[in-house]
Amino acid sequence: MLTTHPFDDDKLREECGIFGVSGASGAAALTALGLHALQHRGQEAAGITSFDGTLFHTHRAMGHVAGNFDRDDVIRGLPGDVACGHVRYSTTGETALRNVQPLYADLSTGGFAIAHNGNISNAMKLRRELVRRGSIFQSTSDTETIIHLVATSNYRTLLDRFIDALKQVEGAYSLIVMTPEGMIACRDPLGIRPLVMGRLDGAVIFASETVALDVCGATFERAVEPGELVIVQGTEIRSIRPFQAVDARPCIFEWVYFSRPDSIAGDQSVYSVRKEIGAQLAIEAPVDADLVIPVPDSGVPAAIGYAQQSGIPFELGIIRSHYVGRTFIQPGDKVRHLGVKLKHNANRALIQGKKIVLIDDSIVRGTTSLKIVQMMREAGAAEVHMRIASPPTRHSCFYGVDTPERAKLLAAKLDLGGMTDFIHADSLSFVSIEGLYKALNAARDGKPSYCDACFTGDYPTTLTDHDETAPVDQFQMLAERVA
Repeated sequence: MLTTHPFDDDKLREECGIFGVSGASGAAALTALGLHALQHRGQEAAGITSFDGTLFHTHRAMGHVAGNFDRDDVIRGLPGDVACGHVRYSTTGETALRNVQPLYADLSTGGFAIAHNGNISNAMKLRRELVRRGSIFQSTSDTETIIHLVATSNYRTLLDRFIDALKQVEGAYSLIVMTPEGMIACRDPLGIRPLVMGRLDGAVIFASETVALDVCGATFERAVEPGELVIVQGTEIRSIRPFQAVDARPCIFEWVYFSRPDSIAGDQSVYSVRKEIGAQLAIEAPVDADLVIPVPDSGVPAAIGYAQQSGIPFELGIIRSHYVGRTFIQPGDKVRHLGVKLKHNANRALIQGKKIVLIDDSIVRGTTSLKIVQMMREAGAAEVHMRIASPPTRHSCFYGVDTPERAKLLAAKLDLGGMTDFIHADSLSFVSIEGLYKALNAARDGKPSYCDACFTGDYPTTLTDHDETAPVDQFQMLAERVA
């Protein structure tokens, strides 16, 4: 995987990004542009499927959008005015071309292409049942389960088959589906994963984030509502809500880290929310320091908010190189450490002799924070205080975010003092769950209005495939593990 983060094994990985266009000439080129804007949500692989009115065309590849979809011959091979695309970081299933989306199948009703952001938390159970009934799976992705549920449904129309399939799955999904009849975009009833709709001239566009609409020159119209199916057939758009209404629980980490700061999520500027989280952190965890320094790039907005609230100057004490992809993997700890410095390096002249506050979005295993604190000390910092713009991550996510098994989460193993000692900081503080909600103009009173299970363990759905006594890797849908 190509990545721009210096510590590749210690970040919560963005789930995936999806993009769909209906009714635009050169839909595949527009989709490629939209996927560029969503590249931060998945950097392992990308794919686009188009429909020319008769045939479906697909191109899928490992790696980034750039380099795979910036060639004329690839785009010419994806004709039609309807297309959907996907950028992927694997959360369920192994990293392999057969799992790259959109997935496609020829059903009795015609071609069926699907792009999925999220994770089906009962996919293994459903898969075992489908295999016993004769289904033959071509991938190890949970998304393929939806295709087989549609294919084996007893309902007559494709739309009814699709709804029947969705009523059997648990977990999180935002989906874009292409069929000969048109395009369908939908979110799970809890709205855990995001999806928005926009317009570009006469075309309808769906995307995981509003920034993809901005990049394409489209106008944001509204979010696809939790539990809503938006059906586009030619110039006709209709909406249905086939599920029982429940209180929505969108993923709170979209505002903490996943979404680009220039996106709008839930009618709120992601950038403004992150600044407010930083301000809340300054109120809850003040410290006597000379400088506020963000961990690039995800810590920048929160650091600005912390600096403005505290009155401590904001400075770029860590400089990031934008021209380094993957860290060179070479033998020896010393060489590996130098590889880290290719991407991020301490601004020694600024840091030396100063008491600094480091702002980052989260701590997962703790290895990132340990290395950054070490970098600051080597640059001559007098004191290093770590402040985290989210509560401690104590629980794994089963809704489309790649988190380590719980035993590897630092906050699940150690208390605050133990974590502080582990990363060798002078102090460590996290924003409280109440402070995080306050930054979102909400309160966590009674039933939470967001999915915050990674912090609280309060999962909003049944986790059929998950056994609390087993390690999380048994949750992965590897083919050899399917009975």
